[in-house]
Amino acid sequence: MATTWDADEAKLSRSSGGRIAHAGSRAVGPVGPASSAGLAGPRARRRLGPGPAIPFGLQIGPALLVLTWVVGSALGWIDPRILSAPWTVAEAFVRLIEQGRLQDNFVTSATRALLGLSIGLLIGTVLAVIAGLSRIGEALIDGPVQIKRAIPTLALIPLLILWFGIGESMKVTTIALAVIVPIYIHTHNALRSIDSRYVELAETLRMSQKDFILQVVLPGALPGFLLGLRFAVTLCWVSLVVVEQINATSGLGYMIDLARNYGQTDVILVGLVVYVLLGLVSDGLVRLLERRALSWRRTLAN
Repeated sequence: MATTWDADEAKLSRSSGGRIAHAGSRAVGPVGPASSAGLAGPRARRRLGPGPAIPFGLQIGPALLVLTWVVGSALGWIDPRILSAPWTVAEAFVRLIEQGRLQDNFVTSATRALLGLSIGLLIGTVLAVIAGLSRIGEALIDGPVQIKRAIPTLALIPLLILWFGIGESMKVTTIALAVIVPIYIHTHNALRSIDSRYVELAETLRMSQKDFILQVVLPGALPGFLLGLRFAVTLCWVSLVVVEQINATSGLGYMIDLARNYGQTDVILVGLVVYVLLGLVSDGLVRLLERRALSWRRTLAN
């Protein structure tokens, strides 16, 4: 037999257009065309961020610069005495290769750069690890490194000449000093930014200091280290250009300085193009290493 409550509920159901509601429950809409259309599929979510990667996107900017140079030289907008035409530079490039001058100077410059970069990477990484894992190490190391960061490396060249002379030691030391600072700064910051939960987990697992450094510290600091490496590579080539123009007898910088004395704009541009290629290739290698080593990260870029 229907009760008073059942009768009231039926009236409420009819008056609300098919919706049934009572104390302690939530109104449920009628199943009809409107509701079924709403359930057909979720609204497309708008994706935020820079969007999908553009094929060869990093090469578009340099290609436009070269195109502007070619068009400007062909139409006579660029004075060849100020900036030689691309075909003139290409002829000088071939001539220097045939003479063997470009290869010899390139090998000398690459040797200096790699030696200074290797020394700077080793010293900067070791200092960052010591300062990042020890309060005493930070007190002893961080202050002098910050002082060095405030002093441009190129401003130290006169002092380095007095200490080491004008030979290879001065050139390699200048490059190493330029590399140390970005490696230390970014690696030290990455070490200090490691999540404390990882440290607590390592303590719970009773990891040794060696395992803690190899399995927690170094992987955690790798993103910062690779970022510092990109800056270090750039500063390496910048320092190389400068030191090779100080009483040098070989190297790309020496070749450029010698061409300046004879007004050979095309040879100067050949040296600059080689520097540009070295910078782009080295930065591309670091980017490739970063993508491979940090493939586990999900960031805005990917």
